[in-house]
Order: sequence, then structure tokens, then C-alpha cells
Amino acid sequence: MVDYNNNMKDTIKRNLNEHKEVFDQLDSLESQITNVASLLIEALDNGKTIFWCGNGGSASDSQHLAGELIGRFKGNRKPLKSIALNSDSAVMTCIVNDYGYESIFSRQIEALGVEGDILIGISTSGQSENVNNALRIANKKKLHTIGFLGKEGGTAMKIAAHTILVPSKSTARIQEMHITIGHILCELIEEGLGINS
Repeated sequence: MVDYNNNMKDTIKRNLNEHKEVFDQLDSLESQITNVASLLIEALDNGKTIFWCGNGGSASDSQHLAGELIGRFKGNRKPLKSIALNSDSAVMTCIVNDYGYESIFSRQIEALGVEGDILIGISTSGQSENVNNALRIANKKKLHTIGFLGKEGGTAMKIAAHTILVPSKSTARIQEMHITIGHILCELIEEGLGINS
């Protein structure tokens, strides 16, 4: 008879150990996180918009982090301009139907992005063509481009002007670190804008 209880304990322990191992390496990303935080603070202070995009779990992270800025992270404060490009189902399905999935984010950046705005593309592999196309269009329109990446960084590593590369090959661990980094950035933004309470 299979001992499911011991198997479960092993799986739990392995996942927690993997998480801790990657989490402990985030210290090495301090300068990248600081640089990105400074860009975000300056852009928001100048009334610019932060756009987010990603697929699957990274789409959820995009919505989550956009919500933290429009709503609040810690203290009560004014809403900050932030949009997840995977939130509007009518726009998304229209673009997919007429132009293809690879244009789902780039078309929106072409319409909405202006110089000085920021696009954050979240991709655990850096190989998502729709995210990479959005980063390319954003660069052309003189937005600041940032990649939240993992594994080897993929093509996005060469496109985004600024990157935060999680040192892991595990999609689950990378996603966990992306949201941790996102939360750190939210707190740094509130502190930097002097609106944390």
C-alpha cells in the first residue's frame, strides 16, 4: 500500500525548501529592484502610467500588482495610474480575432502608451511572443521597458531596457518571486512618493 501521507510530506518539504533556496537569492537582485523602483516612482510622480502584461499566472500577477497601485498597498493614498493589459476581455478577444494572439498587448500599447510611461512584461521564460512584441512597440514609443523574467531570460532579456531575472528554472518558484518583488516595489513606490501611512 502506498504511504500517501509520507509522499505528501516529502512534496511539501521539497517545495518549501526550493522556495527558500530561491528566496534567499533575491538579495542579489537588490540593485535591479532599486533601479526599477526609482523608474516607477519618477514615472508615477510625473503622472505617467504603468502598464503590465503576462500570460497565465503572469497575467494574474499583472492584475494583482496593477490593483495594488490603483487601490492601495499599505496606507490610504491617492490612486496611482496602472493598467493590466490582460484585463479587458472585449479588447483582448477583438485583437486576437483580428490580428492574432501575438498582438494582444502590443496593439494596446500602440493605442494607449505615451513617452515616459512604463511597460512591465512578466514572463517566466522570456519567450512569450505577445509580451516581447509589446516590449518592442513600447521601446519604439519611448516607454521605459522592464522585464520580470526567469530561467535564462529568453528573448525578452535582449528587448527590455531593464530586467529583474529570478535565478531559477522552476516556473512555480519564479512566479512566487515575481509577486514578492512586485510587493517590494509597491512598498518602495509608496515610500518614494511619500504616501505610505
